[in-house]
Amino acid sequence: MHGYGLTPQQPTTPRPSQATLTAVRVILVVVTVLSCGLLGWAAMLRLAIVTRRPRDWILLVVVALLNGGLFVFIMATPDDPDDMSDAAALVMLLWLVGVLAGVITYYLYAEIRHYNSLGSTSTPSLPSPYAATAPVHPAPLPYQQQHLVQPRPQPNPYTVPTPPPTPTPAPQRLDQVRAELDELSDYLRQENKEHKKGEDR
Repeated sequence: MHGYGLTPQQPTTPRPSQATLTAVRVILVVVTVLSCGLLGWAAMLRLAIVTRRPRDWILLVVVALLNGGLFVFIMATPDDPDDMSDAAALVMLLWLVGVLAGVITYYLYAEIRHYNSLGSTSTPSLPSPYAATAPVHPAPLPYQQQHLVQPRPQPNPYTVPTPPPTPTPAPQRLDQVRAELDELSDYLRQENKEHKKGEDR
């Protein structure tokens, strides 16, 4: 009985190393090929044990029945290949190739897909099924953090606001420069008049 919160994680079976998986696949494929598909049930048995899916158990039974039927068909054919009809030889060849190709293709596809899906979902999700029904309460701050949180400073209503500085009047430099220019202009006019009088004489 677990209360609200995270449920305990279920122990997961460790995923075999890639080298081990590759070695097992190579061995089962070689055994299936060397037996002309008659031992294809071994690969399907391995797949059904690994995935534990009903479909793979059903396919194991189907492959075993096909292999049994193929074995009976081979035993019923004459020992001399010359006495075998072309139709019987064609049926046996198609039967062998179909079982062989079907078992190898499906075994490799299903097992690789199974272990890839295990690798992508190996990290369990944190939310539990109880998380949606659990009441949500804000977590209280620890005692140390309660004292570390400082309130935002509020402005003091009794302080007199300082007015912005008023700009000081600019010195009367402009008027002084204007007066000096007027004096210079008068002086130049005076000089110009005296110079003209000297030339007239």
